[in-house]
Amino acid sequence: MPYQDGWDAINLRMPKRVPRTEYSVSGHWELIAVVTGIPVTVASDDVTKQRAQAAFHKAWQFDFFWNTMVSAPEFGDVRTKMGHAVYAAGGTDWNDQISTLFAEPEQVLAFDPWESLGQRDQKEITRRFEENYRQQVAAHPDGVNMTGIYISCVSGLIDLFGWDMLLLAAGTDPVAFGKLTDRYASWIQQYFDALAAAKDVPVVMIHDDIVWTSGPFIAPAWYRQHVFPHYHKFFGPLRDSGKKIMFTSDGDYSMFIDDIAAAGMHGFVMEPTTNMQYIANKYGQTHAFIGNADTRILLSGTKAEIRAEVERCMAIGKQHPGFFMAVGNHIPANTPIENCLYYNQVYEELSHR
Repeated sequence: MPYQDGWDAINLRMPKRVPRTEYSVSGHWELIAVVTGIPVTVASDDVTKQRAQAAFHKAWQFDFFWNTMVSAPEFGDVRTKMGHAVYAAGGTDWNDQISTLFAEPEQVLAFDPWESLGQRDQKEITRRFEENYRQQVAAHPDGVNMTGIYISCVSGLIDLFGWDMLLLAAGTDPVAFGKLTDRYASWIQQYFDALAAAKDVPVVMIHDDIVWTSGPFIAPAWYRQHVFPHYHKFFGPLRDSGKKIMFTSDGDYSMFIDDIAAAGMHGFVMEPTTNMQYIANKYGQTHAFIGNADTRILLSGTKAEIRAEVERCMAIGKQHPGFFMAVGNHIPANTPIENCLYYNQVYEELSHR
């Protein structure tokens, strides 16, 4: 019962099996074809792909479907375009369109999102959230679904200015950069308010890439002055509306686990670099958490190494009611099929409590 297991875990009612989700594997067409018996490839039509994905999700018992609605396209042309390297099967995500919104850090520091992006129609945004959630439920009826916001704070600044100009502006005038962050947070708040007003949306995903793989890229004090106070404001209306708030950041946000929890979210989604043991020890009885097997082991590890990685995650999470198993940094299409199959075999073997 994937939906019930996922919903019970989010609500800290320990299900009899450890629920799971995965990322990117729904585009691993060779694996999907092997698992489902449906002859699907990257060149297949959308109907065939959707049918194969649905069969795959059922076969692998997905309990949770990660999703956000509000992302970089919300900015229209007022954003930096950083291109995209090949990641997906067949290189379908390759993008060589690169352009910079601003050429000087002073322009970044003077940016006013209210002036450049304008006020949004909150009722229309709420309607879009509700529609997006209904579409997700229709596409994944057997799991917990959600809608949400990708460009919450730091990720919004990354998409607006690009990494180079963002870091240059932050280093040029940290005080002015903090004020810019505050202005952006006040602008994106209207989306959080609209999300809070969305009816029949029990779970929301809030994404913000606040760190790199190695940890914070700005002094921790800056985050505590200009990011986390806004999280309290963002999450307040969502909590008041009764929604469960799941938080995602790429990289290693171990240093900020307590700050994020204090802001009022209900669940941690993490990559392998974040300290899941710390989350389990301190928040395992009060919060859901998802992760955090390392995809690098699936890419090039032995069966023994894959088993050891699943056992590591289960040893940390299995005793806690809100734990979901997942490969924290995705299962891309170049992952050997036999490794994927063995990973799933070990998960199924160890998933029962």
